[in-house]
Amino acid sequence: MNNLSDLAKYAAALVKANEVYLRVKARPNAAKTRFKEIMADETIKIDVAAPAVKGKANQELIKFLAERFAVSKNNVKIISGAGERVKLVKIAR
Repeated sequence: MNNLSDLAKYAAALVKANEVYLRVKARPNAAKTRFKEIMADETIKIDVAAPAVKGKANQELIKFLAERFAVSKNNVKIISGAGERVKLVKIAR
């Protein structure tokens, strides 16, 4: 699976279960925040247009995911990996 239209399955899971967990591989310092691809293990690669300094990249990632999944930023939590590139993110409705 690496087609970004497959992200719809995560949105559907969010609607059905009121929460979804995503494994995200973030790439900070990108020119623009955007989805790159879904890897074979279902990790979602995301370019983040913020430096990995003082939580700025994590804040940008949370803002981006909240907008894409139409939820409040307060409903997007980094469960693990806040200081790493690979993170476990919970999105709730």
